[in-house]
Amino acid sequence: MSGGDELVELLGRAGLEVVGERRVEEVPPPPVVWRHVIGSETEPTVEVADDRPDPVAELNAQWHRLASDAGILGGDGVFLIDFSGNTDRSWVRVRLTDGWDLAGVLGPRPGQPEFLTLSLDGDTMVGATTEEYAVWLVAVDRLRERHEEAARAAGAETPEERAAAWETLFRGPQARGQLLDAWANGLSLNPATPKELRSKLWERSHYAMYSALPTEQVDAALAHPDWKTRSRAAEVQPNITPEQWSRVLLGEQNARQRWVLTLLAAERRAEVPEDTCRTLAADPSARVRSEAAGLKGLPASVLVALSADPDGGVRYAACKSAWPHLDTSARHRLLNDSEDKVRAEALLLHHQDHPMPHSVYEAEGVGTRALETCLLERGLAEQLARNGQPGERGSLALNPRLDPDLVALLGEDRDAGVRFVVSCRADLTEEQRDGILYDFDPGVHYFPLDWVVALHDDRDAMRRLAASSHPLVRRSVARARHLPPDAVAHLADDEDRVVQLFLAESCDDAPADMLMRCGSGGTAASPVPTGRSATPTSPATTSCATPTTRTRACADWPSTTRRPPPSWSNGSAGTAVRRSAAGPSPTRGSLRRPRHDCWRTRTNTSAARPRATPTCRPVSSSGCCGREPAPRRPPPGTRPCRWRSCGAWSNGSAPPPQQPTDPDIADLRA
Repeated sequence: MSGGDELVELLGRAGLEVVGERRVEEVPPPPVVWRHVIGSETEPTVEVADDRPDPVAELNAQWHRLASDAGILGGDGVFLIDFSGNTDRSWVRVRLTDGWDLAGVLGPRPGQPEFLTLSLDGDTMVGATTEEYAVWLVAVDRLRERHEEAARAAGAETPEERAAAWETLFRGPQARGQLLDAWANGLSLNPATPKELRSKLWERSHYAMYSALPTEQVDAALAHPDWKTRSRAAEVQPNITPEQWSRVLLGEQNARQRWVLTLLAAERRAEVPEDTCRTLAADPSARVRSEAAGLKGLPASVLVALSADPDGGVRYAACKSAWPHLDTSARHRLLNDSEDKVRAEALLLHHQDHPMPHSVYEAEGVGTRALETCLLERGLAEQLARNGQPGERGSLALNPRLDPDLVALLGEDRDAGVRFVVSCRADLTEEQRDGILYDFDPGVHYFPLDWVVALHDDRDAMRRLAASSHPLVRRSVARARHLPPDAVAHLADDEDRVVQLFLAESCDDAPADMLMRCGSGGTAASPVPTGRSATPTSPATTSCATPTTRTRACADWPSTTRRPPPSWSNGSAGTAVRRSAAGPSPTRGSLRRPRHDCWRTRTNTSAARPRATPTCRPVSSSGCCGREPAPRRPPPGTRPCRWRSCGAWSNGSAPPPQQPTDPDIADLRA
């Protein structure tokens, strides 16, 4: 049973009918409203002793009376609820059915309820929480007004009052262990943390390692006795010099760990001194030599030597980089290598310049990579374009060397997936692209087109492509950091909402009214746009007073940050409007024990979702297609899904890296 099914089943046992689909409600999130129930200054509206003969019936009756008086059950009887066990920490729309029993079901055990009910307008609440000898029912009205008052009071706080409030945090027992770790994580993630303090946090919080540390701190991290600390520094620390890379690579005595460090240096395209590259290329471990073949700046002579390495894996790793530097005899040796993968790689490289005949394609089993990248003999290309399997025709449609008449033929292919791949080619004119009939699902996630991304700095190309009839082309244009004003104006009114969202997320030139429109009208699938480096302020004065939390969050979006608005990141410092959007701040002494994780931060995950082609089934939030078994052959222009081993297919220039199976790398990626 899935988590959603379990939630519906639990609510059903409580006599509640779930109404509609889950959504982002335009009300304060549950953790904010719970503060009115569990705060240290809270007083119960009704208190029911736990030694009553029938506390469940009394609690249900008292809750129903309070909810009815507060108007929570008015109209069609629909209200919002959060409860112990709701791991999603978002509101659920429900209504009562016959035989309902909230106090007997929504809690750790009957008669010990932990739930929160809220009116649809977010202005009235009734919550239930279990204390030591009684259950409290807390009713609070005028929530918006109370939040605004708290925000104004917080905004008027003097420096002295703020300092006094911070002092109370350090009174009593000293913080230890996990609490200190949590503080270190928070400080590491806070963009306002001073650099000198951030550089002292890396031993307690791995988040601090993502910021550039002073040279002496990087030295200490790379020489740390703990392997996980060393490997994390090598993986994410941006301020590693070539000399430091040399010391950490050559100083590692464990062959497996040396291999991981070499892999990281190659993946990061790190600057590694030439003598270090030569030493790693001669390492006793074949795995180290394989990764050394990918190091940036590796001398051509070393690549040539690695292409003749005794180990087939090393020869395979070096083949592509070494190919331009190999003479005819060395290339011939790789074309006849004893290892199948080496031979296949050499064959693909050979046919970049020499047309591949039909006999080679059939005999060598080079697969779709040959169709996508190699120079093909005319007869082979024409036969596949006319009579190939859909997967072959889709791969052929990706080949940039295909003759124009065959491109036109594939543009009229009987398979919609093949036609879509053709419609995304870089060598088409917009008139040709507009003439291709293809299927496009606006709800499916797609990768930006590589060739459009490569043109982001070409203003004339961006103007031309912004007017394209193809939505994926326009979406790829909208991902540019800067665009000409006329292109921005065109995309800001695009009929495809995703184009507007991408423009809001990525483009510093996005217009103010569109930003407010996207931010205030978002859903669970399209939250407040993130990742911006500049935010307009012209509509802020009118938007700060709106009752909609999301609109206030956008109005107060700091113009210097590239993080989500504070109302979505659990931040506490800021202006009165920011505090208003996030709800009332805890008062002195109000950090009472939290109940069922009610303080957990809501996170924004819109930028991390995988994408797929229209020929692929939609991708779930877990990152994996999974609605039905994938076909044995990939749909045209797609590749295996690398998020999970589900056999699904996705298209794009940069699929997420496959998680390594080696235990050292698995620990490193954890």
